[in-house]
Amino acid sequence: MMTNLLLSFSALSFLFFGLGCLTSPRLKLEFLRYGLPQYRKLTGYLQLLGAAGIGLGFLWLPLQLLSTGGLALLMLLGVGVRIKIRDSLLQTLPALVYCSLNAFLFYSLLELI
Repeated sequence: MMTNLLLSFSALSFLFFGLGCLTSPRLKLEFLRYGLPQYRKLTGYLQLLGAAGIGLGFLWLPLQLLSTGGLALLMLLGVGVRIKIRDSLLQTLPALVYCSLNAFLFYSLLELI
């Protein structure tokens, strides 16, 4: 039950993050600040795919496993970027939390397969 709630939270979060990556002028400026403007759209699409995979994964578990693992990796890369550009811990914390959440979900789902 709790895992399903966390999966739903992650899926909804990445749905909004992905849409924001593709449409938000503020996020366009953030990717410039990261020095990675060429990866903004790819990141947005990967976030949307991850969200969709978690949702569809309620019907086919391996897709959910792949999606949570992929989102954990994507957020780990986000943490790395934040460290590289010397962001504060407070600025890095959201990526770290979402990385940890999806890694937890990935390992929780591994037990079910």
